[in-house]
Amino acid sequence: MKLPIILVCFAAISFAGTFYFTKNDSTTSTQNNSEVNQTGQVVGLNLGNKAPEISLVDPNGQTLSLSSIKGKIVLIDFWASWCGPCRRENPTVVKVYQTFKDKKLLGGNGFTIFSVSLDANADAWKKAIGMDGLEWPNHVSDLQGWNSAVVSRYGITGIPTNFLINDKGVIINKNLRGDELIGAITKLEINE
Repeated sequence: MKLPIILVCFAAISFAGTFYFTKNDSTTSTQNNSEVNQTGQVVGLNLGNKAPEISLVDPNGQTLSLSSIKGKIVLIDFWASWCGPCRRENPTVVKVYQTFKDKKLLGGNGFTIFSVSLDANADAWKKAIGMDGLEWPNHVSDLQGWNSAVVSRYGITGIPTNFLINDKGVIINKNLRGDELIGAITKLEINE
């Protein structure tokens, strides 16, 4: 008598588990849905996709768009002043910028960073840029924190998160930290 009850319970748990994972998979695929732009390029978050546009304001209140950066390898770096892991990663990001900003790279002439802050406090954001020596010119935020539209557009569930794009805005790598970040960009260096 106990065996049929155990089998029914096992079947119910298996069905529920299948539903749970299927539901989560569909949520993930919704976040990673891609679209085709007017030029026929796939815009999405996968390697080989064109990175979705980001157009937010810089610390001076001027609108800055990702697509305005032409001809360079770009690290799209999602971070915030209140994020301890982000702040600990910033010295590596600064080192990468200083090392590669003027180098000839495969897929781009030079390197820059497009920093997207998930801060909600402008003063804290600006102070962290200065304190951490984030000397590149491309810093943006809408000061909406986790409610920023860019969070859902890029499927951000934690920071730091980054995407490496080539001169055509195509994602060539993502979620690189420390030595992985340095190594990925070193591999793009053209030795003349």
